[in-house]
Amino acid sequence: MVDDGGAPVNAGRGVPAPGMGDDRAVSEPHPPPAPVPPRTTHHGDYRPDDLARARGERRVAVCLPARNEAATVGPIVAAVARAFTAGGGGVDLVDDIVVVDDGSDDHTGRAARRAGARVVRTGRTGGGKGEAMGVALAETDAELLVFLDADVEDFSPHFVSGLLGPLLVPPHDGGPDVVLVKGFYERPLHGSPTGGGRVTELVARPLIDLLFPHLVGVRQPLAGETAAPRTVLDKTGFAPGYGVELGLLVDVADRFGVDHVAQVDLGVRVHRNRPLAELRPQATDVVRAALARAGVPLPPPPGDLS
Repeated sequence: MVDDGGAPVNAGRGVPAPGMGDDRAVSEPHPPPAPVPPRTTHHGDYRPDDLARARGERRVAVCLPARNEAATVGPIVAAVARAFTAGGGGVDLVDDIVVVDDGSDDHTGRAARRAGARVVRTGRTGGGKGEAMGVALAETDAELLVFLDADVEDFSPHFVSGLLGPLLVPPHDGGPDVVLVKGFYERPLHGSPTGGGRVTELVARPLIDLLFPHLVGVRQPLAGETAAPRTVLDKTGFAPGYGVELGLLVDVADRFGVDHVAQVDLGVRVHRNRPLAELRPQATDVVRAALARAGVPLPPPPGDLS
């Protein structure tokens, strides 16, 4: 996928190299064209009433993979239900709210159910984020799916409308239809307005720079806030574990083209920042997903007996 640029110009074509009796200048290879940033919009560009009309008969599901997020999953579900379900008194935009309880040992499932979600459990020990997203896809019949992280402390309903907007509103420039939407946002850390997203900056971005340079314009490739049509997700599937976000981005861009990917500014996102030691499994999954898509042979994950 990555052009190493190692072969000299005209190598193997019998053209003498400079200084070997040929005074003709050897042209340098042209640099690759700069990647085109994905179509970028702001959540404020989309009015929920307009989106409700634009979706027509298509069903929309909001899905939250969750493990031990009892403190935050309830308020997120309640906010979505109040703002975007007819039964909750909001705009009729969302038909199904699915929380996939991925092996929680707290009251995540109970909190989500009380707030108005339909709760599905993956099992006692949990299978990882990618597997939980796959369960959500299988458990709903919605044509459009919005995925949210369940640990957000400052959730606002505009996360949902912002992610749905590019899928429902045709681009003004007549460009290609959008098949994947990624959210991006500011991520405060320890009182600083920036500094969150350490795995993104130290792992995902360098991998994209080296292996998938056509995706460097994606502001937050590991964002859990993402949306896509079912027909797209059925074709790509989900990478296991925390590699699911990068895997989905690379797979969609490879199958449909990066010009079918959009990103939306969701403002500020505050969530539980994990200690550095807890980020290693996430980083490992991201590296595994990237290298697998770059064609690098890898050993199976620990515990995988297949």
